[in-house]
Amino acid sequence: MNNAKKLRVGTHDDYDSDFEDDEDDEKKHKRAQREDLARKKDQAGCSKTSTNHASGLPTREAFETERGRADGYKYSYLSLNAFERHKKLINDYYLFYPGSKNTFQRDTSRDKTDHDIVRDNHRFIWTDDDDADTWEKQMSKKYYDKLFKEYCICDLSFYKQAKYAMRWRTETEVINGKGQFTCGARKCDNSTELRSWEVNFAYMEDSVKKNALVKLRLCPECSEKLNHHQKRKDVTKVPKIKKRRKHSKHSDKEKRNSDSTTASQSNQVDAQGENADKSENIWKDSLPTVDVKSREEEFDEYLGDLFL
Repeated sequence: MNNAKKLRVGTHDDYDSDFEDDEDDEKKHKRAQREDLARKKDQAGCSKTSTNHASGLPTREAFETERGRADGYKYSYLSLNAFERHKKLINDYYLFYPGSKNTFQRDTSRDKTDHDIVRDNHRFIWTDDDDADTWEKQMSKKYYDKLFKEYCICDLSFYKQAKYAMRWRTETEVINGKGQFTCGARKCDNSTELRSWEVNFAYMEDSVKKNALVKLRLCPECSEKLNHHQKRKDVTKVPKIKKRRKHSKHSDKEKRNSDSTTASQSNQVDAQGENADKSENIWKDSLPTVDVKSREEEFDEYLGDLFL
């Protein structure tokens, strides 16, 4: 068709057609007026809500709108707890600044566990003069108070260089008998022919040389390693053997019967001896003397009783 209608899509000014020759001048003029009026209304609405073209400052309505939005954000932010506030800030950051997360990774190079703190502030012996002025030292001293200090656990790995490591026993090791009923070496569990050794343990602590007298219970093989360079003092207690006589049941019964017969015989002899002594004393002792009162004395006593 030769009279096909062609349209071009764009702004308000682009609505043209190929049939402009058929339109009247009045229609063109009215359409232009309507487009100008619509354009002016759009510009007026934008100026009311955004900026004032005369001064270049935001209008009062735009300022009030932004202020209400900021107040709402402020009150909603303050109503959150610390964790929810943190999550909101991080989420907002990711929305406005997307990218790498390396800036949010925490530096863990200076992190310390309880084991690290006890190891850094450890002392082989805590005395009353040592002040635990920091919480790290207090934690280390509290751990020290829980240790059992009768026997030590030793490490004999470098015994040829005359280097020995000592530490006190924990509660679990005391319950299992480690260091007392089994060998006190760290890697040995032998429990036969144990010997007790008294060792003057010399060690360095805070660049100060210190000594401590400790006890060890070791098997023969570990005892040789301990005494490789120097003979230590052996303080093993030798158990005393008490000799006990073994008696049969028959001999015990005979002994009891013999004891009972001798006891009865001795009682009979004593009773007879007491009776004989009493009979002899009767004839040996003199008769008791009886005071005979006269009649006048009896009468005086009678009168005295009446006038009392």
